Amino acid sequence: MRIGVSLASFHDVDDARDGARFMVERTRAAAEAGLELLSVGDHHITGRPYYQNAAILGRLLADWDDRPAGCLYLVPLWPAVLMAEQIGTLASIADGPFVAQTGLGGPASESAAMGVDHRTRISRYEETVLVVRALLAGETVSSERLRIVDARISPTPPQPAQWWIGAGADVALDRAARLGDTWYAGPNLEPAEATERLAYFQAACERQGREPPCLPIRRDVFVAASAEDARRTGDELIAAGYRGMSGEAAVYGSPDQVADRFSRLGDIGFTDVIVRQMAVPQALAVESYHLLGEVRALLA
Repeated sequence: MRIGVSLASFHDVDDARDGARFMVERTRAAAEAGLELLSVGDHHITGRPYYQNAAILGRLLADWDDRPAGCLYLVPLWPAVLMAEQIGTLASIADGPFVAQTGLGGPASESAAMGVDHRTRISRYEETVLVVRALLAGETVSSERLRIVDARISPTPPQPAQWWIGAGADVALDRAARLGDTWYAGPNLEPAEATERLAYFQAACERQGREPPCLPIRRDVFVAASAEDARRTGDELIAAGYRGMSGEAAVYGSPDQVADRFSRLGDIGFTDVIVRQMAVPQALAVESYHLLGEVRALLA
């Protein structure tokens, strides 16, 4: 079982430089803990500080090494050539492989702000993934749907980018098996649903004749040295409606308790847990990352 990190990009700060500093400090803590993937998210017109994926990852890579790194892209919101060029550039900065994590996008208001017809997001998503993957492979690409003519980008990734596709419904899991390298299971899935959805995805991969290289799931996590401290903080957040999430989906506890929860995800069939720190103060988040190093050692 590998543990990676999906850094929180929202930071409610008065000075925007503080939020960026928080992300750097968390990256350093995750690197010191030996976590095995660094990634950041993607949202727009948030109304409060949200650090955009390509720019912030470019900075964070200075504190990372040759372990994998990547970004989430809400694909329908992006011009395909721009997305491909950003991935190509980031993959050239990174010492290790690049992981593109993809989703359909947020609410209709976000699509409207980005000049995209929300009603066409599924067809736009599929075409954009195909075009971007072709561009990253060094091909010259045209797409009538995306109004692209004879596009070719440079640089391309020094090693092939891996594509993780977020999905929930059957049709979306079929899409993940067809278009991506693997499925990226969401943070709100409780164990029973995660088990059922993973089985469906694996069957879809068999139908496509494909073998996913990994099976990652994202989890919101908080680790404290004391089980009591972790339970108190986690219970308060869940009771307050934290991300609409249940205590069965969120993971909080001592290193032993968190290792046990991660081990159960491994028993289901997942190979990677990608951690987002629950909404705790910076000092607690940094300490939680360090304690994830203990979780990693317990799993090993």
